[in-house]
Amino acid sequence: MKPFSIDIPQSQLDDLQYRLDHSRLPAALPGDGWDTGVPVSWLSELVEYWRTEYDWRTAEKQLNAYPQFTTEIDGQNIHFLHVKSPNPDALPLVLTHGWPGSVAEFLDLIGPLTDPAAHGGDAADAFHLVIPSLPGFGFSGPVSESGWTRAKIGRTWAKLMAELGYERYGVQGGDIGGAVSPEVARSAPDHVVGVHTNGGPNLPPMQMSDEELATLTPLEQDRMARIAAFGREEFGYIAIQSTRPQAIGYGLTDSPVGQLAWIMDKFREWTYPRTTVPDAIIDRDRLLTNVMLYWLTGTASSAAYVGYAQASWGEKPANSGVPTGVIAFAHDVCIRKYCEEANTITRWTDVDRGGHFAAMEEPELLTTDIREFFRDLR
Repeated sequence: MKPFSIDIPQSQLDDLQYRLDHSRLPAALPGDGWDTGVPVSWLSELVEYWRTEYDWRTAEKQLNAYPQFTTEIDGQNIHFLHVKSPNPDALPLVLTHGWPGSVAEFLDLIGPLTDPAAHGGDAADAFHLVIPSLPGFGFSGPVSESGWTRAKIGRTWAKLMAELGYERYGVQGGDIGGAVSPEVARSAPDHVVGVHTNGGPNLPPMQMSDEELATLTPLEQDRMARIAAFGREEFGYIAIQSTRPQAIGYGLTDSPVGQLAWIMDKFREWTYPRTTVPDAIIDRDRLLTNVMLYWLTGTASSAAYVGYAQASWGEKPANSGVPTGVIAFAHDVCIRKYCEEANTITRWTDVDRGGHFAAMEEPELLTTDIREFFRDLR
């Protein structure tokens, strides 16, 4: 295990500047709307901001304000933030991001979770945080071997926590992180005191009979309707990334505008409300810092490869028996009875706002739910 500090060579930033200065955007398709992908009119403005105003060194300094380390587990380099609470009795907690996210997702949670007393909370709710970059993502990339399923990542996180000397800890995540977190508990049920996810630990079937659909609540039926719409309108990126991640990786690794557009498409679709542009919901600098962690590390291919070369939708693993809490934001499509098939759900919270990127969209609401879930499990 080695201390790590982000120190991007100026030559990389100069190269990025050159590419942005000489970027070539396509002509707008008819209507220039979001249905065909990110509109040229919107993206061109964000590219200009990236080119002339965004400051990576400021973001780098913000990330480096927290202790970071790298270690090798099962032959893979793993990068992580390790932020200890001033409260020595704090509960260790692993926060796992998803795609197209990064450790930058959690920057607004670190202070309130590690030092709640300084942020209007109770010191008894404090956590020591371990925030790893998923294998193949950012400074944990690239990957050189196959097989990085969510179950394997879960086992790796359990090894990481053992290496750090933590015997009892919680896990939390959304997207891929929401699928990995229960796997940590399955791997180490005697060490994980609780699993918390935003968006649910697993998804319902993509299709179901009319009879089964009729048994659902109106809220759950709406979620199934949005799953169906996702299958019709948005499934293309999964088809590409799960079958040809290297092919799409060439364009994303060579073109910063291409990388930006590929990620911004998902931020627009998955933030809430969907009709609002993503930089009206999440700060532009934070959006660009997240993109930079893909661009500067050249991990578009390996993030795609690890992120979606996974088991099939709806697979039901064994239940670890570890208490599991779920907060379902307005954009989320999880349904409790299907999550209960493989998880011991002890807390379920539906909220009428917020989207897929909960830590960036609704950090206070997510922080509160994490504190309340783990309060009785310490």
